[in-house]
Amino acid sequence: MLDFDNAMRRQVFSLPELIKQQYEDLEPKTRKLLSTPEIFSIQRIILTGCGDSYAAGLATKHIFELLTGIPTEVVTSIELSRLYDKKQLGFSPNNPLVIAVSHSGTVARVGESIERANKYGAFTVGVTANQESYLGKKSQRTLDLEVPSFESSPGVRSYLVSVLSLLLLAIRFGEVRGKYTMDKANDYRADIMEQSNLLSNTLQDLDRKMFEVSSEWKKMDAFDFIGAGFDYAAAWYGHAKVFEGTGKYAMHVNTEEWLHLNFFMRKVDKIGTVIFANSTNPSYSRAKEVIGYSATELGRPTLVISDVNQSEFPINCKIVATPKTKYPITMPLTQFVPAALLSGYIAEMIGEEDGRGCKGNWSFAENGNAVKNSEIIVD
Repeated sequence: MLDFDNAMRRQVFSLPELIKQQYEDLEPKTRKLLSTPEIFSIQRIILTGCGDSYAAGLATKHIFELLTGIPTEVVTSIELSRLYDKKQLGFSPNNPLVIAVSHSGTVARVGESIERANKYGAFTVGVTANQESYLGKKSQRTLDLEVPSFESSPGVRSYLVSVLSLLLLAIRFGEVRGKYTMDKANDYRADIMEQSNLLSNTLQDLDRKMFEVSSEWKKMDAFDFIGAGFDYAAAWYGHAKVFEGTGKYAMHVNTEEWLHLNFFMRKVDKIGTVIFANSTNPSYSRAKEVIGYSATELGRPTLVISDVNQSEFPINCKIVATPKTKYPITMPLTQFVPAALLSGYIAEMIGEEDGRGCKGNWSFAENGNAVKNSEIIVD
């Protein structure tokens, strides 16, 4: 495995300590970000971002609704900045609450969406590590991320911190609004910290299994990442890492739509199929059906990422276990890890540079120019 060590793998192995460090930093910040009257005034929440930041919204959308009772939607930044009905950006004082996530804060479309939301009366919060960025300056409030520097790779550490930030905000909002007791809120928080220990204890075995899968799958033509609910965010993240890390074809799809669309694909032996199937997910029974169709009926190379053991699934699919959580809401903190390892290993095995090295045809994207330098239109 060490022969194919890579930056994504090294970021993954830094996550147990990062969870502890970031929890200690962010937990008190999320308590103070909004006042009690402001939290009680929230009638709707919009989560927005691009790339991994958008996936972090997908990971926590249902968590916000479960913990707070507040209707929550995930909106892409370009839809929020150019298409979202302005009448819905100020339908009552300081509503909706728009939370925009961008680690760099320099993505043009994210800043533009916040500027437009402000214009029409929404209450805006930026989650960023750069308070002097476009997002930092335009947001009415900012949750200041202080993530220790690390070698660059397609986002692993930054994604975890984004999910953790939103999860802590959701817990705080629900606690203030009286949806559960303070003791329950603290138990949720304790489960976050426990993920650090559980991931640390399982990481060696998880790494070994993903190395084996990557060795077998390195010549795959394409990848399907499948999930629903909380699991869908991990599927979205997985397809993004394949793009960024390996440059191969990939798709994210929800569990139901796979059986309406993706299973028609030919060359079944060349499509690595990754299915997130957590036992606490209400769509778990459907995920098990999809696993059967993929692995047994179609004979696709199938990897199941789950919190249950092999006996639950067909014998002709591979199973990778992620840390078991006390509460389903903390699962997104570690569920994405196998996808990061898969992409990192395959990229290293085939000699691919992250982001194509921003060389040749991809040189326009160097230093993030393609997403930072864009005409700003606030209509």
